[in-house]
Amino acid sequence: MLNRVVLIGRLTADPELRYTGSGVPVVNFRIAVDRSFPSSSGERQTDFINIVAWRQRAEFAANYLTKGRLVAVDGRLQIRQWTTQEGQRRQTAEVVADELRGLDRPREGAAQPPADEEKPPPEQSEVGEETDVPDPWENE
Repeated sequence: MLNRVVLIGRLTADPELRYTGSGVPVVNFRIAVDRSFPSSSGERQTDFINIVAWRQRAEFAANYLTKGRLVAVDGRLQIRQWTTQEGQRRQTAEVVADELRGLDRPREGAAQPPADEEKPPPEQSEVGEETDVPDPWENE
């Protein structure tokens, strides 16, 4: 099975950093992604896509990504379902980010990450294989 999403879009608002009960950082934000083809009326349409990032990616987003920044998101699509207090079933689609990268320069005065912070190089083992890549068969 394959569940991979790659998006490039602009943040519609500053990311909102929170912490879980166990102290794990999580951030939510939304990006605007223009469709590559016009509608039947000739206008370009935009999709607004929810993104969630965890741990170091969440802290990166909260510290360095701001409203209007162009960002690349590489992750997986997730559908969450829940029941409201009124008993209504709800669901939402979101992309869980495995990688975030700012594609434009931040506005003047905004925090800027060190040159290697946006995507640290993968650690290499003695045989040259990446050691931080999860085993895709681990959960089966």
